[in-house]
Amino acid sequence: MNPVRNTEKEVSGMPGVNAGEFLMTSSDFQQIAAMLHADAGIHLPESKATLVYSRLAKRLRALGLKNFRDYCAIVSEHGGADERQQMLAALTTNVTRFFREPHHFEHLRKQVLPGLIETAKRGGRVRLWSAACSNGAEPYSIALTVLSALPTAQSYDIKVLATDIDPNMVEEGSSGTYSDTALQPVPSDLRLRYFSATRGADGKMWQAGEALRSLITFRELNLIGSWPMRGKFDVIFCRNVVIYFEDATQAKLWSRFVPQLMPGGRLYIGHSERLSGSATPLFESEAITTYRLKEGVLRK
Repeated sequence: MNPVRNTEKEVSGMPGVNAGEFLMTSSDFQQIAAMLHADAGIHLPESKATLVYSRLAKRLRALGLKNFRDYCAIVSEHGGADERQQMLAALTTNVTRFFREPHHFEHLRKQVLPGLIETAKRGGRVRLWSAACSNGAEPYSIALTVLSALPTAQSYDIKVLATDIDPNMVEEGSSGTYSDTALQPVPSDLRLRYFSATRGADGKMWQAGEALRSLITFRELNLIGSWPMRGKFDVIFCRNVVIYFEDATQAKLWSRFVPQLMPGGRLYIGHSERLSGSATPLFESEAITTYRLKEGVLRK
């Protein structure tokens, strides 16, 4: 047990939490929760204290710290920006897989891409955005869906923007390398055509080929920060992200997507998410958690 005495309530006093190796007080938890909310818009209730402890304990070990009070001091100061980014990466959830919620990709292929392909063939611009792309499984699934409908897509002005707040995830997605297990949901014909098999330290790996990689641009982006994109998108995927936001932050994000979409553009959201706030009447439901921006909305 850490010899530093602290009269504040220890984290073990919170529901279902054990202080364990490092001293963590409720004040420490509240500071961390406030920083995560300020940086990423993610709301951490006190019931998540165990998760915070388990995910950050390795950072304390790496830094040679004995308690969370000292860790909070580091990530709160100006010179602790790098460690604060490490904290953010550790606390954000990166659960993803190829073709997760497959009905979205089926809808994209059958209902949306035919029109967008005609636009591209006429010399038009087609843009799709994977917001909160995690390790790249989602944007690669989008690009594979595009290629399955138009194998020559790289010859047209078709691009997928993939963004995430975690630079580690952006780097992983940019590398385009995935395990054999991760690629299992990808149909074998697409896997063999657009990936090449390699060997890695953990066994068989797959490397995304140029035809696939050329369609995707990976960038670091905070969804609650400023957005530098100027052009509009035909499709936005923002799935299983806003569930970590408070209601007001969710509603604000949905509203921010509206001017980013082309008239009639599609928005795909997670299976447990729902549109809310002022953006709701601007969309019409087209399929399960699939929405279409109504014609005439912010037409420019």
